[in-house]
Amino acid sequence: MNYTIDAAGLSLAFTSAANKLVNNKNILNDLNVFPVPDGDTGSNMSMTVSAAAAELAGRDFETVGEVMNLIASASLRGARGNSGVILSQLFRGMAKRLKECKLADCKDIAEAFTEGVATAYRAVMKPVEGTMLSVSRDGAQHGMEVVETTDNLAALLKQVIAAAQTSLDKTPEILPALKAAGVVDSGGQGILYLLEGALYYLENGTVVELKNGEVMPAPKASGAKVADADIKFAYCTEFIIEKNNPKASSKLFADNIQKKGDSMVVVDDETIIKVHIHTNNPGYVIEEALKLGALINIKIDNMKYQHNELSAEPKAESPAEPPAPFGFAAVVAGEGLEALFTDMGVTGLIKGGQTMNPSTEDILEAVNQINAEAVYILPNNKNIIMAAEQVVDLTDKQVYVIPTRSVPEGISALLAFDETAEGAQNVETMKEAAEAVKTGNVTYAVREFKFGEETMPEGKIIGLTGKNIVAAGDEPAAVVKKLLDTMVDDESSIINIFYGEDVTDEEAEAIREFVEETYSDCDILVHNGKQPLYYYIVSVE
Repeated sequence: MNYTIDAAGLSLAFTSAANKLVNNKNILNDLNVFPVPDGDTGSNMSMTVSAAAAELAGRDFETVGEVMNLIASASLRGARGNSGVILSQLFRGMAKRLKECKLADCKDIAEAFTEGVATAYRAVMKPVEGTMLSVSRDGAQHGMEVVETTDNLAALLKQVIAAAQTSLDKTPEILPALKAAGVVDSGGQGILYLLEGALYYLENGTVVELKNGEVMPAPKASGAKVADADIKFAYCTEFIIEKNNPKASSKLFADNIQKKGDSMVVVDDETIIKVHIHTNNPGYVIEEALKLGALINIKIDNMKYQHNELSAEPKAESPAEPPAPFGFAAVVAGEGLEALFTDMGVTGLIKGGQTMNPSTEDILEAVNQINAEAVYILPNNKNIIMAAEQVVDLTDKQVYVIPTRSVPEGISALLAFDETAEGAQNVETMKEAAEAVKTGNVTYAVREFKFGEETMPEGKIIGLTGKNIVAAGDEPAAVVKKLLDTMVDDESSIINIFYGEDVTDEEAEAIREFVEETYSDCDILVHNGKQPLYYYIVSVE
């Protein structure tokens, strides 16, 4: 019988939950309402919990509050996509309730679930029923009822799982899109996997094992880069500080080491400080860090040696340039699109998009690389906006998130920027410019789908505006023509076409000739975006 859980038990229960999710991430990815290649809920949720599980591994804790606090902070930094951010907020609320607990009993856990749900709901501007939020809420509410009659943790968790399963089964009745696709909500199913993995540990005393071929995915490097490719600071220095004083601030430490390098990321919570910096003086950085506590997970790499660029004569350290008043970070995928955003003044490029959502920490790293007092972030994808918004509270810089949902929206927002205007004014102007753009995409169906009265097979080429399939066919060229026909009207004046890595220059030129002839009153711009997954991205203004 499990009446309480200690720090070690909670750490193992969470690891078991994370493993269960990782084992089933492909199932979650396949629970995709729309037949487009962006089924990434499973990947996003598994990488989010894996970021926390990786930091728990091999560490000892004295209280469940310490364990939960680390889970919350690590999952926030590793959060990917909307589902990952919501998960991190669930953990954040749980950490708040368990903060003072050395051991946790049924009442503690039930109230922590409830606080986690409340925190997650507050983090979402427009909560939607029939999603992971409502599945979590219904499970938590039932848990608060059950805790009045049981003091056994496994029994409590079984009842929470049963209520969450009932809620999950109802999601297709709440959201017609789920019913039409014949699936339940993928995020809600992910919550069930996490709960089931934790229950497995409580009942068996061992963690769920990873399946053959599965690995606990660690968050990948973001590919964030700045325009200057020269390596001025040779040593990539990373470590974690275990704080001597939970109330100690990392601000003075960050200020002291900032002048010794670049690409600095210092993420602080109550128990640890995670540090990343490129520097020529790793010894100085470590000495300053030791003033705050013990160091673990120290990693120092000579980047010049790694890139075979170590010069015979050591270079003098360049004096730090004063920060610019503003800078831009943007999420893009495709060499052509990266070059376009760079030409428009974006110095912080974050590789990502559909199926490869960057984490909050990836975006934070890009922001901190930009030598500017204020940074405007362009997520360029609906599923990345929430992760970007978490960066605001993780850096001392003034950060503005422009909620762009596509590459064309990001471009229009950049064009609307006025360097003489105040930050808040620019935010509104850029938002308005983005909202004025109509975006369409041409890709392929990853499963069978309904188009009108006809059932279309997997692999069919489809044209979308938002979440609506407005065209379907066998060839990308034919579909992009149909797509444009639904988007262009008498008020349209500009058409932008970005062709992807699977479209030849000759095919793109043929589309240009067709569009110029068909829509002669519009200005036509064709770009080689080299983006993956999407044959064409088009915008109409």
